[in-house]
Amino acid sequence: MNRRLFLAVLPAALAAGCGFQLRRSAGIPFESLHLDAPAGSAVAQRLRSLLTATRKTRFVTVPGEAEAVLKLAQEVRSKTILSLSGAGRVTEYRLGLTLSYSIVGPDGQVLAEPESLELNRDLTYDNSQLLAKGAEEQLLYRDMEDSAARRILRRLQALGDGT
Repeated sequence: MNRRLFLAVLPAALAAGCGFQLRRSAGIPFESLHLDAPAGSAVAQRLRSLLTATRKTRFVTVPGEAEAVLKLAQEVRSKTILSLSGAGRVTEYRLGLTLSYSIVGPDGQVLAEPESLELNRDLTYDNSQLLAKGAEEQLLYRDMEDSAARRILRRLQALGDGT
C-alpha cells in the first residue's frame, strides 16, 4: 500500500518541484476598461469573454470612467484565390483577418501605440464538399478571431509588466 501511495505522489511532487503550473489567464493591470469597437465585432466579443472569465476587470460604458480604453478598428475579412487546378477550378483559398487597435488612457494619453494585426489561414477547397468546406471556413475565421483576441490580451497584460 505504501509503495502505491509513493508511486502516486511522486509524479505530483516532481511536477510541483519543477515549477509546473496549469496555464491560466493572467489579469490585466486595469480594474476598469472601456471597449470601443464596431458593432458586431467578433474579436470584441472574444475579448469580453476572455476578460470576464478573470473577474478582475470590469467593463464600463463611459470611456471617462475607465482606467484604459481599448479601441478596435473595423475588422476586415478577406478571401483570395491561392491556387487553381489545371481545369481552372479553385483548389485553395487564403482567408485573412485584418484589424488594428490602440490602448489609450481616459485623458487621451497613449498607453500602447496603435498596432495592426494581419492573420492568414489557407483553406483547401473542393466543390463536391461544399457544406463541409463552408463550415471549415467559418471555423478558420473563428480561430483567427480567437488568436487576435489572445494577442490583444497579451499586449494588455504586457502593459502591467512595464513593456
